[in-house]
Amino acid sequence: MIADWLPSPESRRPTGMATADLLELELADSSPSVSERTRTESSSGGRNRYDDGPTRPQLRPVRPFQSTSDSTAESRRPEDPFAPNERSAMPGSAGEHLLQSAYETERRAHKFYNDQVLDHLNERMKEFIVSMSMAFIATADGHGECDSSLRAGPKGFIEVLGDRHVAYPEYRGNGVMASLGNISENPHVGILLIDFVDELIGLHVNGKARILEDSDLRAIHPGLRSDFERGRKPERWVVVQVEEAYIHCRKHIPRMAPVSRERSWGTDDVKRKGGDYFAAKGTARPWHETQPQHD
Repeated sequence: MIADWLPSPESRRPTGMATADLLELELADSSPSVSERTRTESSSGGRNRYDDGPTRPQLRPVRPFQSTSDSTAESRRPEDPFAPNERSAMPGSAGEHLLQSAYETERRAHKFYNDQVLDHLNERMKEFIVSMSMAFIATADGHGECDSSLRAGPKGFIEVLGDRHVAYPEYRGNGVMASLGNISENPHVGILLIDFVDELIGLHVNGKARILEDSDLRAIHPGLRSDFERGRKPERWVVVQVEEAYIHCRKHIPRMAPVSRERSWGTDDVKRKGGDYFAAKGTARPWHETQPQHD
């Protein structure tokens, strides 16, 4: 049975998981941070992180199995697709594979990887993307500090540039550049698109991003749309090289009905933008103490 070669539940406990009597997250210091890896790659003449790289992503090991004896290896059933094999690879992070092992969800997870996860966009995914009028964008900076943001526009505002690339526009905003700033440090992004109205289904698109000026992307893809509402033209684009694309199930997606409304695209009017809705203005912040005083 497959359970014969699985380590005991206690030995599979990830280092980051708390025991019942110790509810503190154990931070691992052995793995270098993104910024440290970037500095190492830069000093060693490594690849520029914004290069397109290989068309197909380099998949990571399924999970960090403990070394096994030859007798244990011989006892594995080669016909079992879930038997540990150091040469096999699956999508996902080492952490998720470790937790799958710890919580004994590997069979379900592998079935999902094999049935639902692609390293490119198929035709139905492309049709879904161009039918969407909003997307949730997840980014993280070089230290792993995360941010998520909403992007919206008319249907088709996210351009499908082929099986392995999509692009979404960046318009004039509040000037903070939180998402773009993160991408400039760490090119990995996650895009979540959800149809709340008709199909009640979602699509995850994860990949590696680059920032291009509007004129530069149009020089490469002259077919980009130009019929923007009220002249709201993108200042630049985020082009994402697809590494993973997979379904978000409809089980808990609420049905919503679109309501007609007037949108003040590009406005700087404070009231139209929401004003101080959360009553944050005037509250002391740590960074106020470090800002220069102006007359």
